[in-house]
Amino acid sequence: MSIRARRRALALLGGLLVTPRAWTQAATRQSPATPFASVVPDYTLRFPHDEGSHPEFRTEWWYVTGWLESGGKPLGFQITFFRTRPELKGDNPSAFTPRQILIAHAALSNPAHGRLQHDQRVARAGFSLAGARQNRVDVWIDDWSLKQENGGYRAHIPARDFQFDFTCSATQPPLLQGNKGLSRKGPRPESASYYYSLPQLKVQGILTRNGKAESVGGIAWLDHEWSSSYLDEAAVGWDWIGINLDDGGALMAFRMRDQQGRKIWAGGSYRATKGVMRIFEPFEVDFTPLRSWRSPRTDAAYPIAWRINAGNLKFDIAPLMDDQEHDTRATTGTIYWEGAVRALQNGKPVGRGYLELTGYWRRLRL
Repeated sequence: MSIRARRRALALLGGLLVTPRAWTQAATRQSPATPFASVVPDYTLRFPHDEGSHPEFRTEWWYVTGWLESGGKPLGFQITFFRTRPELKGDNPSAFTPRQILIAHAALSNPAHGRLQHDQRVARAGFSLAGARQNRVDVWIDDWSLKQENGGYRAHIPARDFQFDFTCSATQPPLLQGNKGLSRKGPRPESASYYYSLPQLKVQGILTRNGKAESVGGIAWLDHEWSSSYLDEAAVGWDWIGINLDDGGALMAFRMRDQQGRKIWAGGSYRATKGVMRIFEPFEVDFTPLRSWRSPRTDAAYPIAWRINAGNLKFDIAPLMDDQEHDTRATTGTIYWEGAVRALQNGKPVGRGYLELTGYWRRLRL
């Protein structure tokens, strides 16, 4: 067996031994040796230092979502790496102890295909098979990776049905969400994350499908968040959008929902072309559903078209295609909808981005 094949086998074995159910059971049997770090006010985000991993926090993710052009036709893509720290005792000396878990999702939205193409990976950190370095973006699971390189971000994702080899170059400085990077997620102060975005990323690279490689280009959005208490106890999930506006501006908006679908918290930001910033208070952000789609596989109903009000801004959100449902029960234990969308004003396209809908299949648990 080749070295690469052995690495893949070990990574898969690590994932099988640390399923979401196993983490939950372990958490109920044991208490953490070291408390999780907390999100606190007055912390100043530093770049590139804070672009890397924060292993003392419970949960962290790096999201890259964007639009590509292939033969004059639009495609959507998603690359996500999660890092989570299980609630395990820290006195086990075994190298196999899952002190950090890495999860990755990748997806391609192609209207000609009719439904989302997606893949996923999971492995415990260690043995050079999976990890998330501190101080700079460098996360990987076997041969899937996202890392800072030559002033940009390089993504290499050889998935089951496609392969991404993309470079994402920043055209704007980081966009600090919330209060200078501290983003509240509920009425309790501890329900919060550190959160920044990099909108208007320029994407170039190679997309491989059906054994054929093609050069593609487009625009993307990177989100990086870390927290130890993300969901309020009353929240079952969230709705989120990140839109790269055609005029060079950027809009992010989200709302946290309770069991009845009511808003329990909301927020967002808008950066205009000239760099003027606006951070929205919870009462300023409203999501009004316009149309729903029901999955033929899970029977979950997702509101995939919206009217978004953020301050004095108003956008209609329409999906590139309806079926953009992710079944990630093998890695994160949940099913959610995330896909490429257009932003419209007066019926005319004014931006492109991504919409994420969680907690519609079942209550989301982090």
